[in-house]
Amino acid sequence: MSRVVVIGAGAMGLAAAYRAVKLGHQVDLIEAAPEAGGMAGHFDFDGISIERFYHFVCHNDLPTFALMKELGIGDKMIWRPTTMGFFSGNTLHPWGDPISLFRLPGVSLIDKLRYGLFAFVCTRRNHWPAIENEPAKSWIIRWSGAANYDRFWKPLFAHKFYEYADTISAAWIWTRIRRVGRSRKSIFQEELGYIDGGSITLVNSLVAAIQSLGGRVHLGNPVQQITVEQGHVTGVQTTNGHYPADAVICTAPTPLVSAMIPELPSEWKDRYNAIHNIGVICVIFKLTRSVTPHFWVNVSEPDIDIPGIIEFSNLRKAGDHTILYVPFYMPVSNPKFSAPEDDLVSEAFRCLQRVNPKLTNEDIVATKVARLRHGQPICEPGFLAKIPPVQTPIAGLQIADTCFYYPEDRGIAESVRIGAAMAESITSGKPVHTAPAVV
Repeated sequence: MSRVVVIGAGAMGLAAAYRAVKLGHQVDLIEAAPEAGGMAGHFDFDGISIERFYHFVCHNDLPTFALMKELGIGDKMIWRPTTMGFFSGNTLHPWGDPISLFRLPGVSLIDKLRYGLFAFVCTRRNHWPAIENEPAKSWIIRWSGAANYDRFWKPLFAHKFYEYADTISAAWIWTRIRRVGRSRKSIFQEELGYIDGGSITLVNSLVAAIQSLGGRVHLGNPVQQITVEQGHVTGVQTTNGHYPADAVICTAPTPLVSAMIPELPSEWKDRYNAIHNIGVICVIFKLTRSVTPHFWVNVSEPDIDIPGIIEFSNLRKAGDHTILYVPFYMPVSNPKFSAPEDDLVSEAFRCLQRVNPKLTNEDIVATKVARLRHGQPICEPGFLAKIPPVQTPIAGLQIADTCFYYPEDRGIAESVRIGAAMAESITSGKPVHTAPAVV
């Protein structure tokens, strides 16, 4: 039995701590925030417990289902038919299925056929190394043409990635298309899922399981330093004291790693520091009326500074009200990232009114602004080679965050998979492979 300290009580840290304590280790889980959950954390939104940053489940999120079954909450998965929309030219169009594609005005038949073939191949494809070193822009243009890229993809990339828009990995974009494309009952019907009660149901079950097996969970306890002696990790220093350890699993965002571990070799610090992140702000609304009939709507308007809206209550019901997320992605150096909440709410609501002009201020029941500095890693072509190994040159110290999911995007399933693998590596000594050749 080893003394294991896990840093970060997001989904990955919770999964790692749970697996480590199940394997018989003595576990301390340390989290800077006052609650567990990380990006899957909840807040009370005018009487309903809801995620700060929206989450949904796809049919191929197998690690999530296996963990929920192990925890005795396998029956908490709920599936709903969902739809997509596309807002362009001040018009809301249905989207996401062959009929909607071929009915969309302003797109030539050849471009529609090319776009449909592109989506079909992405959904069926299993191997990604061939596109690992290609930008998504050139890959999409090669398959579906410049007109389709400019109409459907360029505005999304510009509003989400800013100066990185032309250098996003094709492999990363492919996995996003594939994941949602394979969560369908048929080519005409998308189906997504959610955990009954929200992600907090899984978070609370993991915390309870860790504690019932003898693990200790320390919330509101920021980490100051990971301590090292003679090349081996010795513990974690926090604002509340030092936690000795034979092994440390760190799931903090990679931009925070260098300052946390002074003994880390400079070339390793450079690798962590070279991974860029985009911040995210989610403006969340509780409304008296629905905005669209869709779960998500991609927005392609040059004067609307968002990539889309997510009407979450079209997946997870919220009584008689509508719950809707408006995400703003941007570098944290952008002045808007620090803008007053009222300004962000006003801008987000103006976007909603463009999509549905019937909305008035009287429809707003409640609002919430959630900000995350490290919301989205920037995955450029060749990103796999940029990710450091999970096992560091310091014996007993493993590090991984959401960028280690690559080419997969952020998600609970990948958190569960990699978190469990890191815990198992303590016992087995086998290195963690974050990106399989076939996913």
